[in-house]
Amino acid sequence: MALPININELISGKTVEWERIELRKGWNPERTLKTITAFANDLNNWGGGYIVIGIEEKNGTAVLPPVGVKIEEIDSIQKELNQICRKIIPNYFPIVEPIDFQNKKILILWCPGGSVRPYKAPNSLKKGSQYFYFIRKYSNTVKPTIEEERELIGMSNQIPFDDRVNYRHSVNDFDLFSIRTFLNRVGSEMEKELGQMTIEDIARKMNIAEGSDENLLPKNVGLLFFAKHPQKIFPSAKIEIVLFDDEAGTSYTEKIFTGNLSEQLYNCLDFLENQVVKEKIIKSPDRAEADRFFNYPYLALEEAVCNAVYHRGYNNDSPIEIRIFPNRIDIISFPGPLPPLNEENLKNYRFDVRKYRNRRIGEFLKELHLTEGRQTGIPTILKEIEKNESLKPIFETDEQRTYFKVSFTVQAHFVKATPQATPQATPQATPQATRVKSILNYCKSPKTGEQIRITTGINDKKYFRKEILSPLLEEELLKMTIPDKPRSPHQRYVITKKGRNFLDSL
Repeated sequence: MALPININELISGKTVEWERIELRKGWNPERTLKTITAFANDLNNWGGGYIVIGIEEKNGTAVLPPVGVKIEEIDSIQKELNQICRKIIPNYFPIVEPIDFQNKKILILWCPGGSVRPYKAPNSLKKGSQYFYFIRKYSNTVKPTIEEERELIGMSNQIPFDDRVNYRHSVNDFDLFSIRTFLNRVGSEMEKELGQMTIEDIARKMNIAEGSDENLLPKNVGLLFFAKHPQKIFPSAKIEIVLFDDEAGTSYTEKIFTGNLSEQLYNCLDFLENQVVKEKIIKSPDRAEADRFFNYPYLALEEAVCNAVYHRGYNNDSPIEIRIFPNRIDIISFPGPLPPLNEENLKNYRFDVRKYRNRRIGEFLKELHLTEGRQTGIPTILKEIEKNESLKPIFETDEQRTYFKVSFTVQAHFVKATPQATPQATPQATPQATRVKSILNYCKSPKTGEQIRITTGINDKKYFRKEILSPLLEEELLKMTIPDKPRSPHQRYVITKKGRNFLDSL
């Protein structure tokens, strides 16, 4: 049977980073045991890794053609593998598959991040050997430092949301057509075998379900990518595009993309490429070649949207928002980035990312070539922006990391003149000017911040205060009823004269 990945791309390192692949010319049970344990511990939520037996490695790349594994050796390796994996505490077993590759048999051990980490293994296979934790550091399996060991222990039973079992649904919620489409897109040989497999076999093979035969339950990542009706399970797992006719946002249209994650992402990117991205050719009198510019480089938008899908939280109730103004595009996801990324790092374009929120979603997106390796998304955005002679994008979050926003400014050749609004229009940080209009009408009599937030339909209190309420106060469209005590429990907000003039201008 095949694995749900493209084997050629796995071995070439195109879809899985080299830190997550270990190539072995031959079978080494002791070294293999430690590496399996390290992948199972998955300290940085990278998604575990793969051990490939039968291919030699040199300077981080595969030596081809493969050495291969003799057919008569495969059965004995699998038996020994079963024995040594029982030494891992708690028990952990990788998904093992013999594969035909370039006319040779190779053995692939798929080691996803474990569900009950941390895991320990003996330092050697000798009787009485001491047990240790093992982790991956770059492309090596090592014992953790004291600090790393504390961190690993602190992650005890902490499974990323996308890799958790969903107890409210069943494997019968999976859509076989969506699974077949995915396998076809990634070029997996497993697609040819679907007709001979039950949905339970498929789910286990793809690691999108977990449990005993009598109680096999789907994982969230499987439901996000392959459920028949994903939005019934995850209502906010969608992408909302709002197209504003002017910078003030007084008139707009909406387009909402739903379906499974790959379906909505493909459709959203297709819309951006064909309906939003525009090209302009500028001829130069002193040379034959013309200059070609885009209002927004598509590859930069693609990376930003895919990153939002990859890194957003799927256990909250806020969709991804893409706001398209005449002269800028904002892409917003919730919550914000994980440490060490913060406001200061983003402002200075320092993107030292080590941990990831969704290890399995990242795997699927990489297989679909919708995201690249770790820490490559932002450099790709900056490279495409520079090539297009656009202004650098602005990356933003708040102190509590409640949201993440990327703002792209339209390329200089596409800037649209906008009339000056009176008085100074709506603050730029306001998500939708129509919200401002309704808030100002609502605040003709004093209202609490909580009352205003509820009328906007925004659940995130910190985001509401920073992105909605604060700009209205700064622009003096609203004012406090107790200005000398901003944090008073009796604080109310009411429309100002400037706010009334603004409403009249609309």
